[in-house]
Amino acid sequence: MQTWDGDGLDTFLDSLAEDFRGWEGVRAWHSLCYDLTLSAEHRPGGHVQLTWGIQDRAPSEEWHFATITVHAAGEDMRNLAAEIHTLIAGVAK
Repeated sequence: MQTWDGDGLDTFLDSLAEDFRGWEGVRAWHSLCYDLTLSAEHRPGGHVQLTWGIQDRAPSEEWHFATITVHAAGEDMRNLAAEIHTLIAGVAK
């Protein structure tokens, strides 16, 4: 998964956690090659719905998988961001 410096998945998740009071519309993030995508919606009741997508790289794009997870805004999102940061840091070693 490639990104530009400073725009990684963990940074995106951190920004969602910081905006625990909510936002309008959908926020989206993608890796440099669009092989990993994430969209986020702040839902009623203080929950964040995340739609995770992985897909084959262009030009073939033969397959696509998506799943939805729901997290409490605030602390749950902070924990998710921290766990993803730890995962990414471990892979980068």
